[in-house]
Amino acid sequence: MKYVIVGGNTGGAGGAARLRRLDPQAEIVVFEKGNFASYSNCCLPYRLSNAVDDTKKLVLNTPEVFQNAYRIDMRVQSEVTAIDREAKTVHITNTQTGEQYDEAYDKLLLAPGAEAIVPRIEGIEDANLFTMKTVDDAGRLYDALHNDGVHKVAVIGGGFIGIEVAVNLREAGCEVAVIEAMPQILRTFDRDMVQLLQQEMIENGVEVILNDSVVAFEGSNAKLSSGRVVEADAVVMAVGVRPDTKLAIDAGLETNERGALKVDATYCTSDPNIYAVGDAVEVFNAITHQPMMLQLAGPAQKQARQAADAMCGLTVRNTGFIGSSAIKVFKRNAASTGLTVEQCEQAGLSFDYVYVLPNDRVSLMPGACHMHLKVIFEVPTGRVLGAQGISYGDATKRIDVIATVIKFGGTVDDLRDLELCYAPPFTTAKDPVNYAGLVAENILNGSFKQVHVEDVRELIESGAYIVDVRSYGMFIAGHLEGAHNIPLQQLRDRLDEIPRDQPIYVQCNIGQSSYNALKALEGAGFKDLYNVSGGYMGLCYHECFEDETTDRKSVITEYPW
Repeated sequence: MKYVIVGGNTGGAGGAARLRRLDPQAEIVVFEKGNFASYSNCCLPYRLSNAVDDTKKLVLNTPEVFQNAYRIDMRVQSEVTAIDREAKTVHITNTQTGEQYDEAYDKLLLAPGAEAIVPRIEGIEDANLFTMKTVDDAGRLYDALHNDGVHKVAVIGGGFIGIEVAVNLREAGCEVAVIEAMPQILRTFDRDMVQLLQQEMIENGVEVILNDSVVAFEGSNAKLSSGRVVEADAVVMAVGVRPDTKLAIDAGLETNERGALKVDATYCTSDPNIYAVGDAVEVFNAITHQPMMLQLAGPAQKQARQAADAMCGLTVRNTGFIGSSAIKVFKRNAASTGLTVEQCEQAGLSFDYVYVLPNDRVSLMPGACHMHLKVIFEVPTGRVLGAQGISYGDATKRIDVIATVIKFGGTVDDLRDLELCYAPPFTTAKDPVNYAGLVAENILNGSFKQVHVEDVRELIESGAYIVDVRSYGMFIAGHLEGAHNIPLQQLRDRLDEIPRDQPIYVQCNIGQSSYNALKALEGAGFKDLYNVSGGYMGLCYHECFEDETTDRKSVITEYPW
């Protein structure tokens, strides 16, 4: 049996290794059009800050290693330019010598990945332009920083690649501006959560420009639709990627409207002898049961293994994907899994969500901090649909736990009941995951009503009656405009100060004491009660970025930092 693989990185290299384990006698040939195969593309931005201290370290395996250790014929600088499905051959051009030849296959695996989108913008040909897709890309930009006098960099696009590049450029000492046409960066997070990351960016000296797009370049200076000009020595284009499927399309393989290859549960394309994996394919969403595109290394490796199994005649059980990812934005660690609120709305799901800020470990322990955790769940089933976590601590651990619950079809009751490891340096006896499950259970059962942080500004501006149950000292240090301070310890003695003929919004520091106050008010006969989700701290984190970057009036008297 002869297997030919197009693409030598994550999916291709992984598929080749699995095929070799399953079929020790097979002939395996891998074609990679770039200069390197099997490199860590997720680590590319970290070369810029010297977190990876040598460009060569980005390369994980060489063709010699593949040949000597696995008897896999890895051919770099070899671009597959055509597929003859009837003859079962591929046509190859050596990108260095120009040599052309055909290679036969019994089974073909396509793992071409995705290509960086470089839009046609006036003057772009004169800009000092970079992308971040290959080892060569990372090396070129690193050399420009250290040898060519590049100091000011405009990063176009606020997705994962753009933000990781911006963070590492800033840590390398550059002046950095991120330009994003959408109202927020990092759309795997909801807008209420991403405010923390946007604030972290500006606190570390990265300018974040939202709702604005580049319309022209003057040299490397970016002219925006607002009329503003962002001065730069270099431009990193990170507006997104598209499936690199021209080869497959030319061969007549079926694709979706965005050009991604359609595959079945075994990753077989519309040709029974051709399989495909990675960024170039459409996969199955385990939550919505609809097709989606997912450009992540972990899923690509899983797909490669299953495709290899199917090519060797093994049974494949495809459980689909939910999309779990993480990012480090300076000191904040952030992770997400499953659906966002926007995606739930697009899918037509009935849902609600909770936003909690418990401590990530026992407060007496060094480094204890708030864990910002959002959990989205289906109504009325309680099925967990998605989660997002941001913290100076271990946010990824919590999201990994919730991702596991989602994959097993779990509910908020499962979050409540999970028995997780506890010791004061690591977490609290009631882990933030348990805490979120308890709050979600209360919401689902109608134990109380809540108002989300993104809705509080409108309430304040409309003159809503807000009771701040924090201590007087905390209140005078900073509070919501128009809030009435009645500390929890005094609440039962001051009930006559609270009107009974209008909605009452109860707020504390993070939303926990206010819940206790709300239940006390409920016991005293108050009817229309709402807990302010996330409390004063949650609202401060939600409001701060836009307060600092726009000319709007703040609804907070003083920030607690």
